Amino acid sequence: MGLAIKTYSFTKEERLKSRKIIETLFREGKAFSVFPYRVVYMPVDNPIAPYPVQAGFSVSTKRFPHAVDRNRVKRLTRECYRLQKGELYEQLRAQQPNGHLAVFFIYTDKKIAPFTTLQHKISLILKKLAKEALAAS
Repeated sequence: MGLAIKTYSFTKEERLKSRKIIETLFREGKAFSVFPYRVVYMPVDNPIAPYPVQAGFSVSTKRFPHAVDRNRVKRLTRECYRLQKGELYEQLRAQQPNGHLAVFFIYTDKKIAPFTTLQHKISLILKKLAKEALAAS
């Protein structure tokens, strides 16, 4: 691995933006819930991508009619993910050096949870994701 990853960054290449991958993810991916998130994930064949995980984030317009609130929840979630993704990356690289995951976080609560709560939940999600992704391989 010739690529040195900045520990606490969330670059453009790590964001899940491909419509084709997102559609396939929701059609064929596996899912689990850790309140207040629903997580959909799927292994993908993307040998070009330098990062082992591409992540997307979503908040329901129905539950948060104001864009300000939706953006706040997504910002908090991305920040929690950005600070904790390193452990997931290490586990994935150790077990499957060429394995890649597409992951989508969907916020399902009706209220904006505090940052510490979201941080704990994202931590639980990443541990479960590492375990399930490694079990699937």
